[in-house]
Amino acid sequence: MTKDSDNNEENDYYKCGIRLNHVKVLDDNDFNYINELCENHSGWNIAYNKDIIKIWTKSVPNSNLHMIKAKAILIDVSASTIYDVLHDSQYRPKWDKYHIETIDIGLINPNNDICYYAVGGMPPLQARDFVLQRSWLDIGKEKYICSHSVCHKKYPPAKGYIRGVVHLTAYHIRDMGQNGCQVTYVNHSDPKGKVPTWLTNHFAKVIGPKFIRKIHRACLKYEHWKQNNCPNWKPWIYPEQQINLMRINLSDCQPAKYNINEVLTDIDESGIICDCVDADSNSDED
Repeated sequence: MTKDSDNNEENDYYKCGIRLNHVKVLDDNDFNYINELCENHSGWNIAYNKDIIKIWTKSVPNSNLHMIKAKAILIDVSASTIYDVLHDSQYRPKWDKYHIETIDIGLINPNNDICYYAVGGMPPLQARDFVLQRSWLDIGKEKYICSHSVCHKKYPPAKGYIRGVVHLTAYHIRDMGQNGCQVTYVNHSDPKGKVPTWLTNHFAKVIGPKFIRKIHRACLKYEHWKQNNCPNWKPWIYPEQQINLMRINLSDCQPAKYNINEVLTDIDESGIICDCVDADSNSDED
């Protein structure tokens, strides 16, 4: 394992301080940039427009992988509910069949933490794992949740997983009144491994609508579930509930490169065909 530079050229296009493998407390400039990504469609290409969901894609300098943006207006889900659903890791396995594990590594401050996240893949795709800095902000009518990949010395890539890279994932949730909200999701990620670039771009585009629908259904069931599962436990809202959580030592989060061949299996993902992806993305199965 060798040290990697913070000045990663793949991040040069960001107009904010969010950098791959760089831990920092997000500030107003960062959230303003995320707002601009979500609300400004200049330079984006519409890829899907049906019912309540729109999907855009955008080319990114120094990367063959597209950035994707999904936007939907949910008339029967409050901004507070979707904010809770996206935060609540205990509820995630109830609606995300690909979720394997989330481990809260520790807090940076009351609105920033670091976690380990493992997710399965449809056959023959291999499971991925990530170490993410998560950041969130609630300013009443608008709420933000975002994440990007960082390193932590206690969580190198696990055997049987491919360490994926999240350059940026962001949710912008806007209260629309009368128990409705608008949610915008932006993502630029690299699954690594042996998935062809064209397939990664295609997959991101077709899976977006299904992901929004899954979140919508999860939100409709959340309040009932939460009533019977630690109903008052929401540390993303109540900082006093974080008092016993581990704190991050920034010296444990130095940028690092990993030898992917040490954890790769013999699974060849390059043979997956487009029809398999489309069939899964069009399925209504939870």
